[in-house]
Amino acid sequence: MKPAAFEYVRARTVVDAIAALAAYDGEAKILAGGQSLVPMMNFRLLAPAALVDINGIPGLDLIEETAEGGLRIGALVRHHRLMTAPAVRARFAAST
Repeated sequence: MKPAAFEYVRARTVVDAIAALAAYDGEAKILAGGQSLVPMMNFRLLAPAALVDINGIPGLDLIEETAEGGLRIGALVRHHRLMTAPAVRARFAAST
């Protein structure tokens, strides 16, 4: 099945993404990976008015240590990168 018609917005900055989401007044969804969103749209379980693509926003794929000893994990960090990042492994070691 094909998804219902929707607008596509390619955000270049976080400010662009926030503005696009506000413009659609709660009727837009963020597209980052699309692993669950796109199939749900194809089955028409979701029919957003717009998709706001954040993949082109620089800096959202960073994993960085904070001054307080925590981690800041960006919205576009992929699972494999998260699992293999030295800063994550040092704090949350798990046996494999």
